[in-house]
Amino acid sequence: MLDASLKTQLQGYLERLTQDVELVASLDDSAKSQELKELLEEIATLSDKVTVVQRDDDARKPSFAIVRAGTDTSVRFAGLPMGHEFTSLVLALLQVGGHPSKEAQATIEQVTALQGDYMFETYFSLSCQNCPDVVQALNLMSVLNPRIRHTAIDGALFPQEVETRGVMAVPSVYLNGQPFAQGRMSLEQILTRLDTGASERAAEEIAAKPVFDVLVIGGGPAGAAAAIYAARKGIRTGIAAERFGGQVLDTMGIENFISVSHTEGPQMGAALARHVKDYEVDVMDLQTATRLIPAATSGGLAEVQLQSGASLKARTVVLSPGARWRQMNVPGEAEYRNKGVAYCPHCDGPLFKGKRVAVIGGGNSGVEAAIDLAGLVSHVTLIEFDGQLRADAVLQAKLRSLPNATIIVSAQTTEVHGDGAKVTGLSYKDRRTAEQKTVELEGIFVQIGLVPNTEWLKGAIALSPRGEIEVDARGATSAPGVFAAGDASTVPYKQIVIAMGEGAKAALSAFDHLIRSVPADLATAA
Repeated sequence: MLDASLKTQLQGYLERLTQDVELVASLDDSAKSQELKELLEEIATLSDKVTVVQRDDDARKPSFAIVRAGTDTSVRFAGLPMGHEFTSLVLALLQVGGHPSKEAQATIEQVTALQGDYMFETYFSLSCQNCPDVVQALNLMSVLNPRIRHTAIDGALFPQEVETRGVMAVPSVYLNGQPFAQGRMSLEQILTRLDTGASERAAEEIAAKPVFDVLVIGGGPAGAAAAIYAARKGIRTGIAAERFGGQVLDTMGIENFISVSHTEGPQMGAALARHVKDYEVDVMDLQTATRLIPAATSGGLAEVQLQSGASLKARTVVLSPGARWRQMNVPGEAEYRNKGVAYCPHCDGPLFKGKRVAVIGGGNSGVEAAIDLAGLVSHVTLIEFDGQLRADAVLQAKLRSLPNATIIVSAQTTEVHGDGAKVTGLSYKDRRTAEQKTVELEGIFVQIGLVPNTEWLKGAIALSPRGEIEVDARGATSAPGVFAAGDASTVPYKQIVIAMGEGAKAALSAFDHLIRSVPADLATAA
């Protein structure tokens, strides 16, 4: 199961165990059970603190619990946690085995203080890059608090269960048998849902913060770069983000970031967070900005109001709110989101194995999605508004070579159909003949680009007709002291490497603005 290199790495990690761990397996006669048995036995050979016990006492097979010997501390995986979930397996082994978490002490105390009994179940897919954050957060919670239990379930191995519960997107989290959440969530976000007083306490802390010299809004590549460059100048820097890492967290493979041949979005997001923490940056995660009041309007200081009710004040602001998946905005799309309408083929594709699906969009993302899905589903139909596909020629050739793929161009999707519980098809208009047509299917993957997260900025600064923040060559907006960078700005070519450069430039421009407008305050920093 594990190659020599992976075994060596895992053996090194297992040396950190301080307590004995039992891998308690529930198996049947299936091939997957045999694979799981081999995996667990391999792990046990790498540390004398790990033993394998087969009890077959869990209804889900194959599954196994990682148990701290002689205690009730445990986490459970239903399936083989390989692929993106291998890291979740390693962390669970370490944490159950007594290795301390790197989470902030305040967060750990918040978990241990939770009252009540919580039984979590998370459905994941091995190709989902969003799932590990949720699985790892809930695993840690179950290690820290004995009244919390968590089972991570590979949906592809339990199709009947997935069908019964109507799981059509991952990660899908159930709490005490009822739907709790879908999509990527951090430990802090989960705690906010469970600890009803957490948001109010956070808002009070934020409201008490002193004025920032540079306040960055958004925690993606542009925002992280801006925060680092500002902090290096020795000035008071803060960064408020709805989710640190931003849109990059949803990116599967990154192969064009210069000097790094290959990485994945979650790995880059974690690296951005680590780098920012190397400096004196006040990071305020899980904060959604709702209004900007520029300094010229507010009387000397810019103000950013937050959804929590708190507000932050700063001498300069760098806006990097990023972008989100563009929606079709047709009847039925919102109703059937996560019930067949999806936006991440890597995450949710395995749930549609053997089914009929459509991909909306003929650019590189859409064609790549159709190619990937064709290896899982019975048939994939790609629907493109334009008269021809816009993807690279090599991708188009690959898609056209697939026997279970159909390409429809000059087609405008007009409606998503469903039976109340799940998607059953879609309608589109043939733009050449105006004829309405219907395709019967079970899943729709929307891949039609991004829309900037700038609705909250209307009226405060100048936006382009597409909603992008208008900036000049220095990253300056129409409001003095307010700068912008990244996918939400008018800078062309929405790429990670460009966003980082623009973020650095915006921070340097903000510093230049500060030393020219308030030199007395910044004499020592300069």
